[in-house]
Amino acid sequence: MSFAELLARLGGMGRFQVTYVAALALPLLVLPSHNLLQNFTAGVPEHRCRPRPGANGTVPADGRCRRYAEPPRPLPGANGTAEAPTEPCRDGWVYQEGVFAHTIVTEWDLVCEARSLRQVAQAGYMAGVLLGSGVFGILSDKFGRRALLIWCYLQLGVTGTGAALAPSFGLYCLCRGLAGLAVAGVTLNSASLCMEWIPAGLRAAVGTANGYCYTLGQFVLAAAAFGLPRWRRLQLAVSLPFYLFFLYSWLFVESARWQAISGRPHLALEGLRKVARVNGRKEEGDKLDVETLRSLAGREQAPAGAVRSLGALARTPGMRRVSGGVACIWFSTSFAYYGLAMDLQPFGVDARLAQLLFAAADVPAKLASAVVLSVAGRRAAQAGALGLAGLCVLANVLVPRELQTLRLVFAIIGKGSLAASFNCAYIFSAELFPTVIRQTGMGLGGTMARVGSMGAPLVGLAADISPALPLVTYGAAALAAAAAAARLLPETRRAPLPETVADVERRAGRLKDEQPQVTVPLAPAEADRGEDGV
Repeated sequence: MSFAELLARLGGMGRFQVTYVAALALPLLVLPSHNLLQNFTAGVPEHRCRPRPGANGTVPADGRCRRYAEPPRPLPGANGTAEAPTEPCRDGWVYQEGVFAHTIVTEWDLVCEARSLRQVAQAGYMAGVLLGSGVFGILSDKFGRRALLIWCYLQLGVTGTGAALAPSFGLYCLCRGLAGLAVAGVTLNSASLCMEWIPAGLRAAVGTANGYCYTLGQFVLAAAAFGLPRWRRLQLAVSLPFYLFFLYSWLFVESARWQAISGRPHLALEGLRKVARVNGRKEEGDKLDVETLRSLAGREQAPAGAVRSLGALARTPGMRRVSGGVACIWFSTSFAYYGLAMDLQPFGVDARLAQLLFAAADVPAKLASAVVLSVAGRRAAQAGALGLAGLCVLANVLVPRELQTLRLVFAIIGKGSLAASFNCAYIFSAELFPTVIRQTGMGLGGTMARVGSMGAPLVGLAADISPALPLVTYGAAALAAAAAAARLLPETRRAPLPETVADVERRAGRLKDEQPQVTVPLAPAEADRGEDGV
């Protein structure tokens, strides 16, 4: 009997699972606000140098970063003024009232020579998410999904509040980086708890529902930005809900799969019996015993020291194909996604309207991905979403910049396709890695996603060389990932979750089904590293 069969006996998608999934999904309504927050808190308003006293309020025609060092004198018999020496904006800037009248840019004058600091804050946040994807992936495989999720809710609430109250730009960047660390932990552990408590046949539906929560969260951000134009209030509004999530997360039940595999069968038995009671299957729960759970986890415990490490992601041929394909998918999806989603101002419409249009594109895109996931399979859905996104991004290279509406349409379709790719990646990746290192594998995907999100704005700077170069890079990356998904990864639709590395090798055709287990060879130095493997 497998864990999937055991969960079916205890009620399948019963009352416990429905309540649990809903509780995990609620924070996803707020999570995207942190990812996309700087579209509004770091918006750049129209601005010009504050003139020198006695300069009659005049500045050069392009007066954003320079002002007259002395009052310009009129030319005799001519309409206009004589040229005069200029100097930097020594007395600050005058900012135009509007959508971005109160942002970190206006508070700390992140313009002209300091304009690159605006990207430092977002890069610091993404660096936090990058670090958290690796750290929390490994830690939750060792200490459990529930404990790390509880901690991350609290950390996100505290650091988000700290960013809202930060008296200096440096402290603001520090808080944003720590918030990014927590966001990675929330994302990874929420996904794994969902996947490990629900039946295999409903994983795609639940994953898609969670994806729609993220989509709705983008509407929430647009609405919050409309009602709270001052950046500190907006930052605080998207941070306070995580204190509530922290309080009720203490009621979560730890993954029984992880507990059994980690040598805690008594705790797994306690959790499964609780699930059975909530689902109205108490009698089935009472039939379980510790020996049954030990037998389910027997295959995992034998090579435990060998697999609980980053090295296990590349130690066998099947794992190398899975890890390489997943890394490519996550990097390219995030790389192209943030290249589009974090640059709303150039489209010539109100940033809040652009945010709503981008969010609206996710609704049909994720619905289509759910249908393709269930009908055509995970591999076709993943490769198709990335391929369409790549083509839309590359199509924008051919559209003249004055046709802003058409460019916006292609960008919206491309962004929607990338959102669908994220939806597929969460489901597909969780089904590809074995339980013993699922969080580590998901951490690899999250890490590569954050590398992509950090690289996107750097590539965007290449627009100074050629406006088409960033789009060509984003589109080519998406098409390359589509090819990798189609060639490297196995189909997982309606397949049981792999429990061990041996299961992954069997799926890849490396082991025969009748072979009961596989021993993964260890190098002498690795054998002494213990359970962590690092």
